[in-house]
Amino acid sequence: MSAPAPSPLAIVDAEPLPRQDEVLTDAALAFVAELHRRFTPRRDELLARRTERRAEIARTSTLDFLPETQAIRVDDTWKVAPAPAALEDRRVEITGPTDRKMTINALNSGARVWLADFEDASAPTWENVVTGQLNLIDAYTRNIDFTDPRSGKAYALKPAEELATVVTRPRGWHLDERHLQLDGTPVPGALVDFGLYFFHNAQRLIDLGKGPYFYLPKTESHLEARLWNDVFVFAQDYVGIPRGTVRVTVLIETITAAYEMEEILYELRDHASGLNAGRWDYLFSIVKNFRDGGSKFVLPDRNLVTMTAPFMRAYTELLVRTCHKRGAHAIGGMAAFIPSRRDAEVNKVAFEKVKADKDREANDGFDGSWVAHPDLVPIAMASFDAVLGDKPNQKDRLREDVSVAAGDLIAVDTLDAKPSYDGLRNAVAVGIRYIEAWLRGMGAVAIFNLMEDAATAEISRSQIWQWINADVVFENGEHATADLARTVAAEELATIRAEAGEEAFAAGKWQQAHDLLLQVSLDQDYADFLTLPAYEQLR
Repeated sequence: MSAPAPSPLAIVDAEPLPRQDEVLTDAALAFVAELHRRFTPRRDELLARRTERRAEIARTSTLDFLPETQAIRVDDTWKVAPAPAALEDRRVEITGPTDRKMTINALNSGARVWLADFEDASAPTWENVVTGQLNLIDAYTRNIDFTDPRSGKAYALKPAEELATVVTRPRGWHLDERHLQLDGTPVPGALVDFGLYFFHNAQRLIDLGKGPYFYLPKTESHLEARLWNDVFVFAQDYVGIPRGTVRVTVLIETITAAYEMEEILYELRDHASGLNAGRWDYLFSIVKNFRDGGSKFVLPDRNLVTMTAPFMRAYTELLVRTCHKRGAHAIGGMAAFIPSRRDAEVNKVAFEKVKADKDREANDGFDGSWVAHPDLVPIAMASFDAVLGDKPNQKDRLREDVSVAAGDLIAVDTLDAKPSYDGLRNAVAVGIRYIEAWLRGMGAVAIFNLMEDAATAEISRSQIWQWINADVVFENGEHATADLARTVAAEELATIRAEAGEEAFAAGKWQQAHDLLLQVSLDQDYADFLTLPAYEQLR
């Protein structure tokens, strides 16, 4: 008797979308189902391991390089696979969600790479998940255009040779996709985003000479990188393309991953092309992991923690040295400024800061960096052109002068700055505004002239939580308390209501966002990710 056919994936609680059958084909869903069967049990084990490790950090208030992987770190003979031609020059990368307008603008931006984001810059509504895949397929087949319904402006792709190379970022391991289930169990969002994109586009991208390439977010250990590597090996065999065709860049945006950079590259060495230095998620990870560690781990206002802070400098310099030692690209952090069409002085000051930031990265040895807006591409490009000239990268700069001890990465108290009352107000203001937009399905939001994403909300709510639990006293003499946070949040909500007007306020999700921010900022039981309770409210 033959074995029963595998259970098909069920689409749950989702209104049909136009053209969804082009993405959710039987063959594509069968592939995603097979990824889920093979790899979700290991994903679950690794999430449990994260919890165990956090408990150990709570007990010891320290981290160190792993003794059991020392042999990998001291072995100078291994390198990652050589970069494919389309990823050799990555001097400027633009980031953004996969909506239709952004897809065209990012590809046309003049940046070398577009990080097409299904993660922090995209609220994972079913519509965003599915139409984002459609937009990328349409871009690769040059069947994409867009007319802005408000301005009437039309957008179309430039010639193929002028377009950015796409590096797609799926969701992190911790997020599930509730609308796709197998036997009642949701499929991890990472496997949905990766699986649908890879299945439909792998061969198409090979034919274009541009992929398939990925960014991997929220990685916390080399074992998680090993799981991804096994996913790539299986996926390439499944569709019949050579192993090593997939190339990935891993975001080092958790404090635990910072201690395992070499091991992460080693696990992915046949598929790795680089590491990226995040910022807000990295700080969020420090707060999350060392929230029991006392006053020496209390961060000041997020805008005071620049990349020149000693512990951040240790992290970025170690990343450059690690990457170049192993033949990988080192990609720098985000310039999140959004140019103002009305205030030339605001632009002038911001552009000077962006230039200084990108000059520093280029001079430190980074091979490229991120921007959030097309107007910043020329500024970042000029910084890297000045250092690279005609060279595609500077991987030959080995930075052997860099020496980072384990304690340097968590020496938060070397930063000469303190939390402020204005910092609390800003965290509340940005948190409410971002969460409100996210609950409406927008993951990348311009707030106070900065492009904010989910990492912004995470560091904002984490700082509120940390300051209250550390009993911080602000410069005005006020103690950080839950009552103070509630007062500031109520005042902010009233300000938003006055600015928006009653009708627009009622049409938004402002009260819901206010309540959710306070929930994750004030609950004694710290939520690992804001997006987990937020996803329960996302419709």
